Amino acid sequence: MKAIGSGGEWWWNLPSLRRKPDPRRRGRRNPDPRGRRRGPPPEPLSSSSESIGQSRGWPSDFPFTQAVTAASLTLTGDTIAQVRQRIVDRRLRGPEPDSKGLVPDILMSHDWLRSLRMASYGFLLYGPGSHAWYQFLDKCMPKPTFANLSTKVILNQIALGPCVIGVIFAWNNLWTGKLSELPSKYQNDALPTLLFGFRFWIPVSIINFWLVPLSARVAFMSSCSIFWNFYLSTTMSK
Repeated sequence: MKAIGSGGEWWWNLPSLRRKPDPRRRGRRNPDPRGRRRGPPPEPLSSSSESIGQSRGWPSDFPFTQAVTAASLTLTGDTIAQVRQRIVDRRLRGPEPDSKGLVPDILMSHDWLRSLRMASYGFLLYGPGSHAWYQFLDKCMPKPTFANLSTKVILNQIALGPCVIGVIFAWNNLWTGKLSELPSKYQNDALPTLLFGFRFWIPVSIINFWLVPLSARVAFMSSCSIFWNFYLSTTMSK
């Protein structure tokens, strides 16, 4: 037992591993003869005031930029859809010499509540949700290989696509007070919208990954997202 104890004492006597500070080294670092530590004491790593300050406002991990971008794209797509519908309605009515001009008519007839509904969906749901989804894909498949890119495209269509359509239909019917009509909306419009999304986004993703330069991919996908939001807004307004 003594041999074991003596053999273990050398570990604790190592200067770099001692639990207690060496007074000689402390004296070299702190030349004050009274032994007082110079400078302010170190602040604790966390405190209640810091946690309270971090809880104010937006959460630190909220993807604010992605949310604003998604809201802008959905708002733009809905505005284009409403302007197109207004132009079509004017043409169907025929010439109206006493009517107001096209631009004032469009502005006065614009459904701002519908635009707010689409923008809030982009800001609160699609922006943060898609950001988390793409972060998950990049974490699981970080290398830009052909297999990984193909898998991401397929997962976007079979996982993200149905979720987007289901959420935006429910969001629209919730705002309009027509939740009771949601099952029939899914039955009549969800599947055609999903199939159109397959035909649209799969070629767009292939073109974006393989043909579009890296510097132009953001603008290309933004333009495609505006068209997709235009299509969704038109579908939900039927």
